[in-house]
Amino acid sequence: MTTALHPPPAFHLLAKPTGATCNLDCAYCFFLSKEMLYPGSRFRMADELLESYIRQLIESHTVPEVQIAWQGGEPTLMGLPFFGRSIELVEQYRKPGMRAPLIQTNGTLLDDAWAAFFKQHDFLVGISIDGPRAMHDAYRVDKGGQPTFDKVMRGLHFLQTHGVEYNTLTTLHRANADHPVEVYRFLRDECKSNFIQFIPIIERVPASALAQAETAAQLVVPGQVSTAPWSSWRDRPLYTQAGELITDRSLLPEQYGDFLIGVFEEWVRRDVGAVYVQMFDVALANWIGEPPGLCVHAKTCGLALAIEHNGDLYSCDHFVEPAYKLGNILETPMIELVASPQQQQFGQDKFDALPQYCLECDVRFACHGGCPKDRFLHTPDGEPGLNYLCAGFKRFFHHIDEPMRVMAGLLHQQRAPAEIMRRYQERDRRLAETFADAGRNDPCPCGSGKKFKQCHGRR
Repeated sequence: MTTALHPPPAFHLLAKPTGATCNLDCAYCFFLSKEMLYPGSRFRMADELLESYIRQLIESHTVPEVQIAWQGGEPTLMGLPFFGRSIELVEQYRKPGMRAPLIQTNGTLLDDAWAAFFKQHDFLVGISIDGPRAMHDAYRVDKGGQPTFDKVMRGLHFLQTHGVEYNTLTTLHRANADHPVEVYRFLRDECKSNFIQFIPIIERVPASALAQAETAAQLVVPGQVSTAPWSSWRDRPLYTQAGELITDRSLLPEQYGDFLIGVFEEWVRRDVGAVYVQMFDVALANWIGEPPGLCVHAKTCGLALAIEHNGDLYSCDHFVEPAYKLGNILETPMIELVASPQQQQFGQDKFDALPQYCLECDVRFACHGGCPKDRFLHTPDGEPGLNYLCAGFKRFFHHIDEPMRVMAGLLHQQRAPAEIMRRYQERDRRLAETFADAGRNDPCPCGSGKKFKQCHGRR
């Protein structure tokens, strides 16, 4: 294989030591089906591969900081001895200033020993939780179909007791996406999370699945945006390019935008600079013209890869498919695969495949078309390649344009973006005074165009 002239100085690699093997059976998990790629496998990373992975990953970076990132499936199924060995290898090959190891876990297997280990070796732990009990347990169940909320909270308690640094990852779906403030406050106040990630769940199934649904309302029927007088955007048909259906668990486009807006309105009033919501950090980076640090809303991608338990390297965690397999690091050096023409083309295609509708969009600088895995709708003029979440992206990015400009201006003046909170608090105070004088049938002072009783005057 021919190595590119300029391999990247750094990249992100998600290592899956157990492959798709997991102790949970989350209803929306897209990765469990990847077991079919490796029939008969034990789904355990061997010591030989572990050594080669650590060594090659460190050698492939020309920057002092290297992330050692573990994901699954459920990586803790490998047991503490495996991760103890990984730390030995990191110490053997590490460069000065290397970043602490990372691990993403469902948290159900964590105990005192795991938490003590993470603290001793300076792990950053990502723990998956979908909100308060009922929202979390709607889809995150074990192999017996039993709820997992209590087990996750127990694992989180061990991390907190030992002072382990952690963040939270919350998937958004029909069970929690209508409750943005409740979810956010739970993560902030109950989980004590000061770094929060939200991941939208979007599932596609063959059209034949419609016959298995109890009612057509359980699925968002795929179709181009309809001109029919639907009662709301929630029952509007959408068409995928392949004629597929969207499951009833999946997030709806505008629902995603409304969720982010709901969280933003809470965050911007009291938590700027104290709680970091990944989507807001990414947006601010795009508003000030810096790399956003997340491939989803970057102009191109290709620097966030995935490695399987046997050493197979794939273009992306969402593209662990034969067509996107770059090779195996036991056969071809990792850096050659990462810098290969195939992978470079994969990353460039994110921009090159944008339809004209996206290229002309006023928020493309913030959106960049979203993740290619979700570009399965047609644009209003019939061109393929529109992101399923486009309507939500527009809703959110238009809403935050003014505050993002304010925070970008503060940064350019070398001032803290948190100063924006005072502006919102003063604005809220003035509105409250105006609301006090508003009649029920008067136009709402907020400028929504609704009557006060139907807007801020509602009980």
